[in-house]
Amino acid sequence: MEQRWLPATTATRELAAQRASEAPAWISQAGDAARFAFEEFFYGRIRNSHTRKAYLHALRVFSAWCTTQEIDLVQVTPGQVGRYLDSLAVAVPTRKVHLSALRRFFDELVLRHVLILNPALSVRAEQPVEERTPEIGVGQARRLLKGLNISHVVGLRDRAVIGILIYTAARVGAVAKLRRSDFYEVAGQACLRFHEKGGKVREIPLRHDLLEFLQTYLDLSGLRFGEPSAPLFRTTVRRTRGLTQNRMTADDMARMLKRRLRGAGLPDRLSPHSLRVTTLTDLLEQGVPLEDVQYLAGHADPRTTRLYDRRQRKVTRNIVERISV
Repeated sequence: MEQRWLPATTATRELAAQRASEAPAWISQAGDAARFAFEEFFYGRIRNSHTRKAYLHALRVFSAWCTTQEIDLVQVTPGQVGRYLDSLAVAVPTRKVHLSALRRFFDELVLRHVLILNPALSVRAEQPVEERTPEIGVGQARRLLKGLNISHVVGLRDRAVIGILIYTAARVGAVAKLRRSDFYEVAGQACLRFHEKGGKVREIPLRHDLLEFLQTYLDLSGLRFGEPSAPLFRTTVRRTRGLTQNRMTADDMARMLKRRLRGAGLPDRLSPHSLRVTTLTDLLEQGVPLEDVQYLAGHADPRTTRLYDRRQRKVTRNIVERISV
């Protein structure tokens, strides 16, 4: 039976325990030029902390795999990179992150004359799969909002969070990062400022009902005139209805949504991303131009936005229902 390489191995944990600025031994053994390339790439070229963390993890896992296979840095071949990716017991998007990290790092090694050729450059990435996030219907989304108990601050908080997910199509991670200062008014228009992945910052105007959701929540929570740096959405003290000083994480919001879905009698297999799918699909069905929907979604490539377009799938279902067998 083929062995699957899991990131959570003993060798990987030992490598991860090293100081973040220290190159793995597998790289240090290749000489001063390799160590210099490591420092230059991770702490000179990559300025986004999330990208640096993900790429560092990918490189440390790969170096641990190469150590177990007794492969030196200068001996890595495209076939070995491919076998490494095939052995990773992770999702396709994660494998693509690993390949991207290796390609860019090996480019740096070629630039610094550690390697002659980039062994990861010719390795093909797996083709993107169709968006499979389950979609929540527009009627179900309305039912979810209307079914919330808003007689207390927790209900108001949850309504505001769900409203933002629906009416801005923001990623749940960006919603979790919101601070009090990210809710403001410009030229008479209330806006939210989202800090997206990749270091992008986007300003989204608020529709009237979402503005009401936020204002009501801020009034009852006492956050309307709170510290600008304070988190906009906070956790609760167990089953009490008091808010803590701690920020709600993306996982907290996902668990909250699951509870609210069950309370509304809706499938709890849905996720915050389901609300994003619903909003983008709904706009496309209404004939909103693709480039406008792409901007709202914060996608760099319109092909990514098209993955959310469920219209063709619905046409296909209509056709098969007409089969007279």
